[in-house]
Amino acid sequence: MSQFGYAIRQLSAAQKSAKGVSLYSRYVNRPAGRILAAAGYSMKLTPNQITLISGAFTFAGVVMIAVLRPSPAAALGIFAALVVGFALDSADGQLARLTGTGSAAGEWLDHVVDCAKMLALHMAVLLSFYRYFGFSDPRYLFLPIAFQFTAVMVFFGGILTEQLKRAARLRNDADGPAPAAPASTLRSVALLPVDYGVFCAVFLLFGSREVFVALYCALLAAHVLFMVAFLVKWYRELSALTR
Repeated sequence: MSQFGYAIRQLSAAQKSAKGVSLYSRYVNRPAGRILAAAGYSMKLTPNQITLISGAFTFAGVVMIAVLRPSPAAALGIFAALVVGFALDSADGQLARLTGTGSAAGEWLDHVVDCAKMLALHMAVLLSFYRYFGFSDPRYLFLPIAFQFTAVMVFFGGILTEQLKRAARLRNDADGPAPAAPASTLRSVALLPVDYGVFCAVFLLFGSREVFVALYCALLAAHVLFMVAFLVKWYRELSALTR
């Protein structure tokens, strides 16, 4: 059996829970990441190297957003760079589990790159709005700032909640995480508006000003609603841990 085939078999049998994961991540990004992780295994790449390659693809897309005049060709290039970067972001964790080389430093690097990606993407959109979209109302320029705020709040809140829950389990001498509840298809559909892969897909319409701005605003509204819901949920969960 080839190294690639071995890796695919092992990864297919050891996937993370689908609970709390949108349909895109579950059926598109994770399978794509599995293929890339197997390719990385065959090439003897480390998870950290995959993380850095993921960042390189994503930041190539960020640069294109900031400097290229919106057009169908630019839109396709931006989408390709972002979506490959996202798939590689799944691949690094899968490769770490396959090789047993996961580490605190690797997790730190992955989260730092993810945070930088979120900050840079919306700053690039802001630059593009300013340079190429010709808004008569300057208040449109606040949209990427608001989107950046909500995205970082959800990212930071989720990471911090996970770490605090882990610390609480250790304090309580728990054997490990609680058994995951079955994945809900309805929840997977509901999470699509805040899935990063869906956000990447919006850039396929980057060449059409009105459509892109409308979809960007729709996803911003969804992120604001989910941010409020997630913050309330996480606060309640953490409050229950102290009782």
